[in-house]
Amino acid sequence: MIASWPANAQSIKDSNPKDSILKVKKTTDFTIDGHGNAPQWSQAKWLNLPQSGGASSPYTTQFKILYSDTGIYCLFTCHDKKLTATRDADFLDLYNEDVVEVFFHPDETQPVYFEYELSPLNYELPIMVPNFKGRFYGWRPWNYEGARKTRHATHIEKEGSGISSWTAEFFIPYALLNPLPNTPPQKGTRWRANFYRIDYDNGTAGWSWQLTGKTFHEYDRFGTLEFE
Repeated sequence: MIASWPANAQSIKDSNPKDSILKVKKTTDFTIDGHGNAPQWSQAKWLNLPQSGGASSPYTTQFKILYSDTGIYCLFTCHDKKLTATRDADFLDLYNEDVVEVFFHPDETQPVYFEYELSPLNYELPIMVPNFKGRFYGWRPWNYEGARKTRHATHIEKEGSGISSWTAEFFIPYALLNPLPNTPPQKGTRWRANFYRIDYDNGTAGWSWQLTGKTFHEYDRFGTLEFE
């Protein structure tokens, strides 16, 4: 939930994340397999996540996003040579090991947003986060079953005796985001959002769509999703 490292203060000051608009295409619902093999993914372009801070890393990270009548689909591909992943249950502090994360803030007038983390071992951390002027903590979903449950899968690509990458694919139902305002999205709806990856091969390295400062939870620095 919390990640921080030195960031370039001038880069943060000069950037304008509200002008960073990602248009999200609509899709029919499909099956999650951890490989991103569903033909619907061809509708979305790969977007690079730039490295945002921490230790220097040679790895690249890309993601895709789609939406349907029932929820949001996300796909990450993460180049990697060594996995730091030992946690073996959901709702643990996954951010202390290799992980991808998304933050969705549907209504800027409310300081509450949704955070989702997925580890290479396919363990998840879905939480709602009230954030009052930097004072924040995550709350676990109640009655987390049926239509409120996410769907998620990961795949680790082997290369000889090691690995070359890992993939994370997941679906977040609108029912889980209830009662956040401005959900579900319609054509033309805008949400603030950000996308992250953390890797621990040689120190802590981070990637993010929009650059934040001390923590990932600076929601005023998020970019904008526009649903087509």
